[in-house]
Amino acid sequence: MKAPYLPALVLGLAISSLPALAHHSFAAEFDENKPVKVSGVVTKVEWLNPHIWFYVDSKDADGKVQHWAFSGGAPGQLMRRGITKDAIQPGMLVNVDGFRAKDGSNNANGNKVTFPDGRMVFTSSREPEESETKRGK
Repeated sequence: MKAPYLPALVLGLAISSLPALAHHSFAAEFDENKPVKVSGVVTKVEWLNPHIWFYVDSKDADGKVQHWAFSGGAPGQLMRRGITKDAIQPGMLVNVDGFRAKDGSNNANGNKVTFPDGRMVFTSSREPEESETKRGK
């Protein structure tokens, strides 16, 4: 006796596991021993699962533009903290504190974003208190 539902069940389980495979932990991609502070202009914001990404152009000491990409928390997680997709927009001046990617690229985990007027938003996937405590701030 064959189970006609078995191939469909296997396919369904395989497809449902894909989002879990795509997700990564902070420690897998970023180095908490390599903090970065970047000041510049937001050029693009991607408010998508599994993490938001925002991009900042910053000038180095020689005036050369450096392109940075910052990963943040999941959109739903940030919205539960009161951070909406309107919080960070292209053209805004920002100061970003985060942790550089382990591969040394200009990718980083964007932990805290500070605006010229002093407002701050915590874009990390971790709660602010946990991030500050674990990193000795």
